[in-house]
Amino acid sequence: MLSDSTNVERAGYTMSERVVGNTFDETFRNAPERIIIATFASNVHRLQQAITVAHKYDRHVAVVGRSMVNVMQVAGELGYLKIPAGTLVELDEAARLPKNKVVLLTTGSQGEPMSALTRIAMNDHRQVDVMPGDTVIISATPIPGNEKLVARIIDQLFKLGAKVIYEAVSGIHVSGHPSQEELKLMINLIRPKFFIPVHGEYRMLKKHAELARELGIPAENIFVGENGQVFEFTRKYGRMTGRVTSGRVLVDGLGVGDVGNIVLRDRKQLSQDGILIVVVTMDKENNQVLAGPDIVSRGFVYVRESEMLMEEAKTKVKIALDKCCNRGISEWAGIKSQIRDDLGKFLYEKTRRRPMILPIIMEV
Repeated sequence: MLSDSTNVERAGYTMSERVVGNTFDETFRNAPERIIIATFASNVHRLQQAITVAHKYDRHVAVVGRSMVNVMQVAGELGYLKIPAGTLVELDEAARLPKNKVVLLTTGSQGEPMSALTRIAMNDHRQVDVMPGDTVIISATPIPGNEKLVARIIDQLFKLGAKVIYEAVSGIHVSGHPSQEELKLMINLIRPKFFIPVHGEYRMLKKHAELARELGIPAENIFVGENGQVFEFTRKYGRMTGRVTSGRVLVDGLGVGDVGNIVLRDRKQLSQDGILIVVVTMDKENNQVLAGPDIVSRGFVYVRESEMLMEEAKTKVKIALDKCCNRGISEWAGIKSQIRDDLGKFLYEKTRRRPMILPIIMEV
């Protein structure tokens, strides 16, 4: 048995979706102007409740956000959504209707930067602007880690004059995850031989494992893993057998998954401390410096205002080159490493910053 651990820290039972339906009804009845509802596009039952209540109060529904449009279309075709004739309208048509006859269903309940609700709140949406008097319902709970994003959107909506109803102060959302008593019930009904808690932070998985142990599942048959963990089972035993690559797949330009840890580390360093390029022209035969060193700074210091620092840095590079000459180091890699080490120490002492240092040696 693989069981959802998200709400294992919550005692009791998760409330029914009907609670949300009742809150929707009350909110629609009292809202003077337009209503904007943000929720998970995949929560088809929540969308159905919004459409049903909108029809009851003679409001038209328009959909904002690509994923919401896709879900509505597919769910409607498969018969999971019952949309009364004339209720669903295009966004352009909704803009021409009286404000108290309109409901907008939108994505962005987690404050995602490019989502429809975020763009609406930041006045960055082509077709929708928040007006004073609008009622915005955020029918979702922030996923751990998204609290700041969601709070920022709520604050911005209040600034624009909207009335915002969100989970912390209303019954506008119930979790889609089972709480402790329901988790216990499932374990007792199934009585699994092997148990793996899934879906949640690591502390939730551990808590769920403890719950299973309290209900009589042997500790050796409970496995707490992380993303990428491989399990192997027979009728008699289960065990962890290794790992596979897992986690985020980064998309950058035309590349998918080709941006690795080293590239990300470099980008982080560039964004924090900038880059310093050291250019030296050297004679290939006898390793004599013919020109330079010249230093180019980007994102580290403004060269014209830091001439003293740059002159001292050049001196440090010359000393590093002399060291290499005295020690008989002739490989370019060794010379570059010496420049990087000596200059890096000097700059950290002077600025407490660690810019990326790129020595470039030009052969003549």
